[in-house]
Amino acid sequence: MSWTEVLHRDADALAASIAGTLEASIRTGLAERGRAVLALAGGRTPFPVYRRLAQATLDWSAVLLLPTDERWVDRDHPACNAREMRAAFAAATGVTILPLVPDVAGPVADTEATDVMLAELANPFDAVLLGMGADGHFASLFPGAAELAAGLDPHGPDDALVVHPEPLPPEAPYARVSLSAARLLRTHRLLLATTGAAKRAVLDRAQARPDSFTLPISALLHDTAAQVEIHWSP
Repeated sequence: MSWTEVLHRDADALAASIAGTLEASIRTGLAERGRAVLALAGGRTPFPVYRRLAQATLDWSAVLLLPTDERWVDRDHPACNAREMRAAFAAATGVTILPLVPDVAGPVADTEATDVMLAELANPFDAVLLGMGADGHFASLFPGAAELAAGLDPHGPDDALVVHPEPLPPEAPYARVSLSAARLLRTHRLLLATTGAAKRAVLDRAQARPDSFTLPISALLHDTAAQVEIHWSP
């Protein structure tokens, strides 16, 4: 087993706990390295965490945040994860949010700008917070995507890759740029936040057996070199 679990009484308790953990990771990064770098999931579950975390009294000017994945859309598009992240961290004066996609997305998705940015962030992240979809995906590593095997390779050469979900989710029918499992695993702390009975059932299945091409999250849970901190609430 390569995970630990914390069960919270409700989503508010989960958000408070994770915000405290991320704040501690930031403080450690600032004290030991002079800056802190976190990769953070999009989706509904994490954003209450971010709004709480943004209230912390920190030297936010030395904190860098980036999404774990992004839709191939313009900076101000409603589906842009970084746009939502900027709103959630509005109270964190001076924080830098690094985009994975250019301000104006071109006609074809690529990782050119992302690769340049990540090359300057070669050290392990101070913390990574992941969410999980009902299909077991994390970041934008979706079951059925042609790029899934490359994205899940813990020793793969790429820090980021373009992913074409198959089928495209109707609520967000866009190509994605995603951090790879190899890059997400290079972190001091790796957290997974999920809520509700339906996702608990998915998580239970992923924990029961390694089946990464059906449930990609199982690739992390059964990676003996990883230590995933699972946070769940009803």
